[in-house]
Amino acid sequence: MHQPDGKHRHEETRATASQALTNEGGRYLCVRDVREAAIVCAFITGEATAGDIRVRFAEAASHNFDPERDLQRIGLANQTTMLMSESLELQEMLRAAMRDRYGDAQLALRFRAFDTICSATQDRQDAVLALLDAGGLDVMVVIGGYNSSNTQALARMCAPRVPTFHNDHAGCIADAGIRHRPVGQAAEAAAVPWFPSGPVAIGITAGASTPNSVVGDVVERILAQRGYTAADLND
Repeated sequence: MHQPDGKHRHEETRATASQALTNEGGRYLCVRDVREAAIVCAFITGEATAGDIRVRFAEAASHNFDPERDLQRIGLANQTTMLMSESLELQEMLRAAMRDRYGDAQLALRFRAFDTICSATQDRQDAVLALLDAGGLDVMVVIGGYNSSNTQALARMCAPRVPTFHNDHAGCIADAGIRHRPVGQAAEAAAVPWFPSGPVAIGITAGASTPNSVVGDVVERILAQRGYTAADLND
């Protein structure tokens, strides 16, 4: 059974899942996050029923998916733009469940995981983590499409540690405020003002597919709010 990890309606996840069906007897189950993975693990270890799986993943599994048959052997592939730390956690959860059910001797036969995280996505996640670990930031701006999985992942990394504003274009920044998509919410919100007065340290990152021109426009708008121009950065 091939288990692609990610949003089951995402084009990439659907394309990856479809590859399982090219092999005779191939099946797939799409797991969105750690919480959904916990349900799969509970079934593997005997703490949940096949009915629990069928109900929860009714729209995220291949036709005629049978948990009792298809979760005996698992191959795990990730949507390439998932958050690496979450992907690794999910991977270890499934590995531990298979080990608990079948033992160490059977693990290599029962479970395999494939590193399918995009290198550009990983580079950005690593850079953001280094920036956060360095400390000293007052706010973080994440630039990229609201429907971009890798941009959302960057915002999720930042939000627990520093006030974070995810916006998808320079038009979100006007006057003294900012329109942004708060982590975990479906609609934009407005923040006025959105950073402290006086000296402020702003971290900026962008999704892997965000054009450099969009990033530059956002930076210029932020500088303008503080009374600066892009040329002032070189002074």
